[in-house]
Amino acid sequence: MVDIWWYGQSCFKVKGKNASVVFDPYDGEFTGLRLPKIDSDIVCVSHDHKDHNNEAVIQGPADNQSPFVISGPGEYEISGVNIVGIDSFHDDKNGEERGKNTIYHVVVDEVNIVHLGDLGQKKLTQEQAEALSTCDVLLIPVGGIYTISAKDAPDIIAQIEPKIVIPMHYKLAGLKFDLDDLSKFLTVMGKEKIEPVSKLSISFEKLPEEVEIAVLEKQ
Repeated sequence: MVDIWWYGQSCFKVKGKNASVVFDPYDGEFTGLRLPKIDSDIVCVSHDHKDHNNEAVIQGPADNQSPFVISGPGEYEISGVNIVGIDSFHDDKNGEERGKNTIYHVVVDEVNIVHLGDLGQKKLTQEQAEALSTCDVLLIPVGGIYTISAKDAPDIIAQIEPKIVIPMHYKLAGLKFDLDDLSKFLTVMGKEKIEPVSKLSISFEKLPEEVEIAVLEKQ
């Protein structure tokens, strides 16, 4: 069983049998959000902005042991977890406005999880889409302004064809900068009445046949 928790912004923890991965831990003072103590074997950082790159706050799996930090494209295998970092852009102008972003494709206990980071491209390239074609769970930004917006998200979802979609990087109480509310994305997807859950637990055998939207409560 793979467990997924959300900590606000683009920060998630994914825990499998043998190892855990944290994506995009943020600076609480910069964002205005509280980030509780989190430990992990691996930390993936999508880009070098303070609301995504605070890897120092994540504790290692044991005393005097730091997590393995990945902060860019490449292929890695750590503790049985396969990770591929894929180059992308933080804007829709080939990085001219906000630079580059790394998409992470992580396989934990046979479940393929894709974290899009601060993707700003309104469309994936064919090469990117092919690299993400085995995605089971998609973590996608929907708050607009700094990333793709609610209206852009369905096209990206259609390119990747995941089984489960989890929105991230949207307006929350206490967040110091403006983002669109989650309701915009849910309305676009025709899923206004989704009840948030504190944790998503999934296994490869129990993935849905048709795409489902899951909303996680901030931990």
